[in-house]
Amino acid sequence: MIVAEAEAGTQAEEGENYFISMTDMMVGVLFIFIIMLMVFALEFRTTTDTNEDALQKAREAAKSAQEAASELESFHKDVADELKAIDEAQQARTQLLHDLETQMHAKGLDVKIDEVNGVLRLTEQAVRFEPDSSEIGDVARQNISTIAEVLNEVLPQYTACDNCGERRSSTLETVFIEGHTDKTGVLDPEMRDQRNWQLSAERSVNTYREIIARAPALKVLHNQSHQPVLSVSGYSSTRPIDLSDNKDGYAKNRRIDLRFVMEVNRKERLKEILKITDDMRTRIQQIDEAIVSIRKAVGE
Repeated sequence: MIVAEAEAGTQAEEGENYFISMTDMMVGVLFIFIIMLMVFALEFRTTTDTNEDALQKAREAAKSAQEAASELESFHKDVADELKAIDEAQQARTQLLHDLETQMHAKGLDVKIDEVNGVLRLTEQAVRFEPDSSEIGDVARQNISTIAEVLNEVLPQYTACDNCGERRSSTLETVFIEGHTDKTGVLDPEMRDQRNWQLSAERSVNTYREIIARAPALKVLHNQSHQPVLSVSGYSSTRPIDLSDNKDGYAKNRRIDLRFVMEVNRKERLKEILKITDDMRTRIQQIDEAIVSIRKAVGE
């Protein structure tokens, strides 16, 4: 009996201890669960805040990208318009060269044009210089008189005009009267180079003076900055048109060129800018696509 009661007490005690252990375990598990839930909630809150911050930044980036794209599109259009204006200016210069060539040929003058560089070349048949001389002879003087007459008739159509009403789209910035020499001269190379630079400048200046003397109105022609259109420059023997080492080749290189520069002459640089803007627009598009991906990732 006593043994039975003892066994019963022992079983009851073991059952109670087991219950207590299970309770403790459940409390511990619940405590851990509560801690984990709190950590999860904290992480969720942090993640949500982070996502909201990312979304806000994405929205701001999208807005900035759209504004930049709009500005870039406007800039791109401006450059394209400028290139169009340059093309129109080059077309006007080509027309000018052909007008001069036609009229000078009609008056019996031998001239050649270079459309790419905007040059009207007065050949040795039109304006001839003797070796080591900048003197304008009688035949050359008469031909320069004819040249001045044609320039006086044609150039006003291509220069800035104060009383023309609206501003012309394509006008001359400068007409360079360029003097050139052949590569011969005094025996000493250093003295030869110095002399040829001086000689080429003298030839251009003397030609300019002769043109102005024959057509004084040319002196007052100006560009859009109100600077005189006619100017002079000398190139010594640095720009030969004939590389022959003979008398005929040297005669061709002793010459006067008229180089026409229009108000707009930055085409190559603007092409580079246009390429840059194209690249920038591509990058902006890539950024915009990345922003879309971010939005999808955070489930906006």
